[in-house]
Amino acid sequence: MNRPTGRRLTAAALTVAALATAATACSSGGSSSAKGDDSGTYTVWDPYPQFDRTSAWAKLLDGCGTKAGVKIKRTAFDTSDLTNKALLAAQQDNSPDVLVVDNPVVSTLAEAGVLTTTDDNKLDTSKVDPNLLAAGQVGGKTYGTPIGANTLALYYNKEVLKEAGVDVASVKDWPSLTAALEKVKKAGKKGITFSAIGTEEGSFQFLPWFWGSGAKLTELDSAQGVSALSLWSDWTEKGYAPNSVLNNTQTTSWQEFASGDYAFAENGTWQLANAQKAGFDYGVLPIPGAEGGTAAAPTGGEFVTVPVQGDTGRYTTAQRLVSCLTSTQNLYDTDTTLSYVAPTGEVQDKQVAANAELKPWVDAVKAAKGRTSDDLGTKYPKISEQLWKAVQTALSGSKSPKDALSSAQDAVR
Repeated sequence: MNRPTGRRLTAAALTVAALATAATACSSGGSSSAKGDDSGTYTVWDPYPQFDRTSAWAKLLDGCGTKAGVKIKRTAFDTSDLTNKALLAAQQDNSPDVLVVDNPVVSTLAEAGVLTTTDDNKLDTSKVDPNLLAAGQVGGKTYGTPIGANTLALYYNKEVLKEAGVDVASVKDWPSLTAALEKVKKAGKKGITFSAIGTEEGSFQFLPWFWGSGAKLTELDSAQGVSALSLWSDWTEKGYAPNSVLNNTQTTSWQEFASGDYAFAENGTWQLANAQKAGFDYGVLPIPGAEGGTAAAPTGGEFVTVPVQGDTGRYTTAQRLVSCLTSTQNLYDTDTTLSYVAPTGEVQDKQVAANAELKPWVDAVKAAKGRTSDDLGTKYPKISEQLWKAVQTALSGSKSPKDALSSAQDAVR
């Protein structure tokens, strides 16, 4: 593969800020020097600074290094910082041997020429669920493999629904969900909370409803897309959802649900530990499509990739490291630590067998979709920005859902 030019890398870097992960945030750390001290040292960069050298993740890296006959030099960064560092390192021919990166950023790095393809590095992705692998595919080529996935679903408060006379089994589509919210409000409780903030988080949370309507990101103002935004708009107008959703992050939205007053909250797998501490019985329901079934929710989680190296002889060992990190047993252990659903059916089955509460999350991940899928690649950030602006405009009452999405579509033409 040709060494990418600085000019191309600079252009790709402009898209990075909008692609910061919507799922989690963590502090930065580590040095930006990629190369090991000698050929027997292989470098790994990851977005997990919360895990120190005594963690299970760090020990897994060392173990995979030992198995491959090399030492591992690991550096951890904040997600957005990691992407910038990866672009700069590629420009300086100083890329790490293995790069673990947020899945929507894969297309940015791939189009900048930073990453090798699975054809180049010989990674086997045959067991990975195709809908998850799609987040790392650009122009018919695959760049890396997912280490795990998280996504969105509906948490519900069993006591609130019981008091309102709602059987959660009846919630199968948008009309039945709206009917449940109406009953909850009449019972004096609060309906549903979510994040509609004017950032990537807002788009991330709106996408299950947008996709669940049958809409496509290449046609924001379709009748289906308008129906999805109308659903949210109607909920806020009728008081089924609070006006605070306009400023809610996924964290503040969760805090509202944790108060115990709300029937439903749209949130992710990363809240499972908090849900168990909430002090009330809860359940999880995959987000329903407009006419039933499970809506496609966007995937969070990281890909393990092999960056381009001046010394192509390093790819063989890098491939061994990635294969070790994503082996069946290691995926199970790692995804349990990260609260991720595994990217393969074999490991998903093991997760559900060990913890039946993960079943709705596995169902949600099986129906999930990468934000950059459909070969959107680096077009996604611009589309997403217009989408969250349309959500903000409609929910604030400044424009109708139809006009808001028409303006959004005009802006991305």
